[in-house]
Amino acid sequence: MANSHVYLSRLLLLLPVLLPRATLADVGTAASYGPPYNPTACYNSDPGQFPADSLFAAAGQGIWDNGAACGREYIVRCLSSATPGACVQDQTVRVLVLDHATELRSTPSANDTTMVLSKPAFQKISTLSAPVINIEFAVV
Repeated sequence: MANSHVYLSRLLLLLPVLLPRATLADVGTAASYGPPYNPTACYNSDPGQFPADSLFAAAGQGIWDNGAACGREYIVRCLSSATPGACVQDQTVRVLVLDHATELRSTPSANDTTMVLSKPAFQKISTLSAPVINIEFAVV
């Protein structure tokens, strides 16, 4: 009987290693947009809302969460695109949500996406020749 307890204890120790790791990332789509960026749905015309590196995004309807997405940060990675060679391999970008995709002042490269990235953010993970990309994203 003692051997079965030892065996079970060792199995329980190995269980986290044997099981596939759960991920907290979601998948969706992203488009890009350029200026004018101001005013935004989150912070109106405050010029101090924009990060110095211009890495920000507008939340699509699926992640907007009645405005709760304002100020959220996401890590975003390009997974694929209908445009061959669009993704920058092994590259991620960290973006700050400043706007709602349905209220942008400029026209995005595609509509109804999970998020719309500023052009500098989009270029970190993809070529601008791709109007839309498939992404993996997670809240930071």
